[in-house]
Amino acid sequence: MLGRLLALTALALGSTAIHAREFTDAGGRVVEIPDDIGVVLPAGPPAAVLVYTLAPHKLAGWVNEPSKSAQEFLTPEAAALPAFGRLTGQGGSANMEVVLQANPDVIIDVGTVNDTYIDLANRVQEQTGIPYILIDGSFEKSGDTYRLLGDLLGASARADLLATYADETLSQLTTTLDSVPAAQRPTVYYGRGDEGLETGLSGSINVEILEAAGATNVAAAAGKGGLSEVSLEQILVWNPDIVVAARASFAKAALSNPDWAGIKAVADGAVYVAPALPFGWIDSPPSANRLIGVRWLQELFYPEAVDIDLTAETKEFFNLFYGVDITDEQVGKLLAGALPAVN
Repeated sequence: MLGRLLALTALALGSTAIHAREFTDAGGRVVEIPDDIGVVLPAGPPAAVLVYTLAPHKLAGWVNEPSKSAQEFLTPEAAALPAFGRLTGQGGSANMEVVLQANPDVIIDVGTVNDTYIDLANRVQEQTGIPYILIDGSFEKSGDTYRLLGDLLGASARADLLATYADETLSQLTTTLDSVPAAQRPTVYYGRGDEGLETGLSGSINVEILEAAGATNVAAAAGKGGLSEVSLEQILVWNPDIVVAARASFAKAALSNPDWAGIKAVADGAVYVAPALPFGWIDSPPSANRLIGVRWLQELFYPEAVDIDLTAETKEFFNLFYGVDITDEQVGKLLAGALPAVN
């Protein structure tokens, strides 16, 4: 296997002759890239979503194979793409030989940029000879990210279309928040996993759109960082107005478990399930899928301050970003448990 890997590495290194331009990435690294990028390998899930929405024909494959339920909301071509594993983040699983066999022109990683990710990018690029680019995945920079990727991948016209949607989404959000006094904005706990005891601390990219939507992330009281395990006792002290569950199983358990009954959100029945298909609307991954997520959160948090036809918005977003036309029935499936029941 080692000989095979070395041979593939040599093949990749031999491709450097076609590198014709320099690109400075979000880590300040100057990377030589081809003039024409035909195949992109995503280092992690956020990059996979961005490349799929922008230039699906250039996506080498997924990090994880889409579930059957997710495939319903992807194009047939995208649903059939292979999965290569992840190069970055927790549980990195990509087989370097498989990565090289994918023969990508570039590897793209979108998300948090720090020394850890810079070191990884340098190491993988050195091992494979494949240009490895880091891009800031901040939600507030969604429009800029699309324009940057559009220039990088030769898809500027489509990038402008998606970037305009992102800019309008953020502008609409600003208008909404300007009309809602801070005292009327909710405190929210975001629970991940079947037990709901994993959440994002202050500054975590996983709860970025909760905070962008004006909610107070109660877990910020536990400090700054990424994902963290918390206790039910802590949540009881935080006593959020709303609980958002990443999984329906957690929402059901929280509403039926007497241990959770002392939490205001549970007592009020304000436990909602974050839509999760084909990608999570809050995170999982934290990528362009959050643009429809923040429109849903406005409807959830500020129903009297916004005039959003969420069914129409969802259908528009899925057509524009995912390339699929969905029915009202499918929208109903996506939003099951995501909003207060209509009496």
